[in-house]
Amino acid sequence: MTTARTATPSTARAINDRLALDLLLERGPLTASDLRTLTGLSRPTVADLLERLQRSGLVAHAGESAALRRGPNARLYGLVADRAHLAGIDIRATGVSLVVADLTGRTLGTATIAALAPGTGTGAGTGVGTGVGTGTEAGVETSTEAGAGTGAGAVDGDLLVEQTVEALLATAAEVGAKELHTVAVGAPGLVDPVTGTLNNSGKLPEWHAKLLAALRSRPGTEVILENEVNLAGIAEHRIGAARGRRDFALIWLGHGVGASVVLDGRLRRGASGGTGEIGFLPVPGTVGLPDSKKCDGGFHSMVSSAAICELAARHGLAAGSETTDGDAGAAEEQEPAAAAVVRRAVETGADDFLDELAQRIAVGASAICVVLDPGCVVLGGEIGQAGGPELADRVERHLSRISPLATEVRAGTAGGGAVLAGAVLTAGDAARRELFGGD
Repeated sequence: MTTARTATPSTARAINDRLALDLLLERGPLTASDLRTLTGLSRPTVADLLERLQRSGLVAHAGESAALRRGPNARLYGLVADRAHLAGIDIRATGVSLVVADLTGRTLGTATIAALAPGTGTGAGTGVGTGVGTGTEAGVETSTEAGAGTGAGAVDGDLLVEQTVEALLATAAEVGAKELHTVAVGAPGLVDPVTGTLNNSGKLPEWHAKLLAALRSRPGTEVILENEVNLAGIAEHRIGAARGRRDFALIWLGHGVGASVVLDGRLRRGASGGTGEIGFLPVPGTVGLPDSKKCDGGFHSMVSSAAICELAARHGLAAGSETTDGDAGAAEEQEPAAAAVVRRAVETGADDFLDELAQRIAVGASAICVVLDPGCVVLGGEIGQAGGPELADRVERHLSRISPLATEVRAGTAGGGAVLAGAVLTAGDAARRELFGGD
């Protein structure tokens, strides 16, 4: 027999406070009357919690409701957005993008730091923008080139780490953030779900780990590391194409390929953080099999940016001249070229190319579906975004022919900044758990 227990007064207050704070976060400024209606709490209880939250510095007066007469009943209460500041960082082989936001997740400033071309001491640049926006969109942006530095290898990486930390602090200072409460970082590779460490396995630039160490060395700031595709999956789940779904899989199509899996409303990382490493997935149509060190021969060989450019060439479609700035290398140049050729194929109705690409994607999607049955697959990344609903519809048709499980395929809507958006959401969740209390 289970004995029902009532909450202690302190527990009840904590629950009520968190309920009110979540409503203010979701809906914006509210009157005391609004809070009573939405929470079902009594007038004295709402009055007490508002007084308590104002004393804590989490809530403040935010004007008056235009729908009510002037006076206490019209007074609006809102979250103090600058009570804490957050940052999201997206680490790529080509450099770093970052965003600084307030406690509500509103973007205040952004910066990009391009990686140095190895051994040249050139090619690096920083662009810093400030403004108010939502998601990962910045306001007015200004940039300056900083092509400084000499040497190669570790020296180049050390300079990039230094520039990134400087850009983060400068962006925060420019928007009035004296310190950053929480920073969430998205990086390629396996992130141990227990220790939060990055498993480099020798494939990632050394500066990735050095940047994490530099960020974690700063006192007073919590640094959260997450696989970048998982962060994109969080963004699609919370604000994108999978919003409202408890189960879905994101297939990220960029320079390489990866996946993010959400089941029962929770991101699934696996025992070692390797859930979604579908580049290693053995699939028909490749010349061999992948091994534990390289995904050549796996699904990566079918849908990577290089493979898409090769497929486009076979269909007589030029990949175009869109490349990354500087001498970052041919492999990195193919990512924007692949996205560009897919976008042009959609615009010009290159059906044969799009069908073959969709068939390739469907092969990998089918393997995910017959094991996990997510019911929905979202196509993200630069290439998924370029293909849009047209490519998603074609993938769904091919998938229905090879999988016995009904699966909807959607184009991602979180955009090219999905990793940064997911990072800000993750940082915000962590900060609010500490400041608001509860889970």
